[in-house]
Parts: sequence; C-alpha cells; structure tokens
Amino acid sequence: MSDQRNPQVNTWMGRTVTDSGGSKVGTVSDVYVDVDVDSNVPDWLAVSTGLFGTKVSFVPVEGARVDGDRVVVAYDKDKIKDAPRTDADGSLSIEEERTLYAYYGRGYTDHAGSDRPGTPAPAPATTTPTGVSSGDRGASMVRAEEELSIDKHTREAGRVKLRKWVETENVQVTVPVQRQMARVVREPVREGDTAGVGDFVEGEEEIVLSEEVVDVSKRTVAKERIGLEKQTTTEQVPVNETVRKERIEVEGGDVVDETRKTDH
Repeated sequence: MSDQRNPQVNTWMGRTVTDSGGSKVGTVSDVYVDVDVDSNVPDWLAVSTGLFGTKVSFVPVEGARVDGDRVVVAYDKDKIKDAPRTDADGSLSIEEERTLYAYYGRGYTDHAGSDRPGTPAPAPATTTPTGVSSGDRGASMVRAEEELSIDKHTREAGRVKLRKWVETENVQVTVPVQRQMARVVREPVREGDTAGVGDFVEGEEEIVLSEEVVDVSKRTVAKERIGLEKQTTTEQVPVNETVRKERIEVEGGDVVDETRKTDH
C-alpha cells in the first residue's frame, strides 16, 4: 500500500468515522490505495481511534459512504477496534494485508504467487459487496448474528429499620388472699367442772381477726433482644430481548451437497 490517495476520497481525510449504527469509531488519518492496480482504487482507511486518537485501526473502504461530514463504514465499532494492529507507516506488507483480509472475512488473492517483501498484494479485480468475497475458492459470505451480553449490578432495594415505642395495657390477674373470720363454737360443760362458775357477772372477751392485703409494685425486666441481619436469596428473573440474525440462502443452479467446516 502507498499513501497516494485517489482524488475521489482525499476529501475524507480528517472526517469522523461512524459505523452503520451511528457509533463514533474515530477519524480518518489516511487513505491507502493499491499502487499495483492502474486505477489506484482506494482499499483501506487508516482510522485514528482511542481517547486521544493515538491508535490506528484499518477498515476496508469497500462499503463505506459519505453521509454529510461523516464517513459511514460497513463494519461495527467493536469489529474495527479489535482489528489486528498494523503500523500506519505508509505501506502494508503482503502478510499484513492478508491478515486484515482474513479478519474482515474478505477473499485475498495476490499476483500469481507474488511475494515481494514490502509490496502489497493487489485488491481483487472486481469490487464485491460488503461481507462477500470472490477468488479461486469460489464465492463466500459471512453470516453474523447478535448475541446477548448479560451483566448484573447491585442497587438499593429498600431499607428496614428497628423502631421502639411504649404501649400501655391493662393486666388482670387473680391473687389468692387469706382472711380470718370468727366462728361460734358451743360445747357442753362436763359434770363437776366448776371453772368460771360463780356469781353472775357481766364481762366481755375478744379475738383479733387478720387478713392478707395485695400489695402491687412494678419493675422493668429485659425480655428479649431483637436485631436485624441480612440474608441473600436467589430467584430466577426472565430476560426477554430480541436479537438479529443474518440468514443466507442459495439461489439458482444446483446444490450438490453442504459441507460444514470446523476449526481444528
């Protein structure tokens, strides 16, 4: 790659780059074209990212468009920022470009086995839609889908306080008490018993009667200690969200078989 720029895209320099969803990616710091192609077709955008624009990520020009003062690219923000790091030194080696092509799911074909160090591989002879590649391996298309990313955070759910107050209530109990009462006892005097017999005299005798009286007093007694402690319970909370999935179907011609490859 070279820092020579196609006149059609040199106005992109310094413009803000956003993905198709409107998220800001960075700023166009350079436009790379393939000098091995006569038309100098622009192939890569060098986009300055990071807090102070200190990082550079490469994103294909293919599928990019101008929208006002912005350049809207065909790849999302996270995809671009996670692209393989390559020095923006004015050129891309064959290996660097091959790595970027593979990362973005684009077909890569060099010049008949050309392996000249420091010389970039050419862009494909024809421009294919975003996500579509063509070459010796036939045609391929990358299918993407959204996945849910679920996290949790803790928030205040409420407060519980202990508050003490005084109530007055009536207490009724039955207390047994004893009380003395006088009982008249009459008995005959035995014959010959002359005690107390004599002249008729007047007089009186008395006995003292007693009874129990209830005395009531009050005292404060500690009955129980009441406290608060935390306990964690786990419950299942359903999450309902929609995700988008790309679908790919084959149209036209005969399909012999379907082969699903897995990474080893």
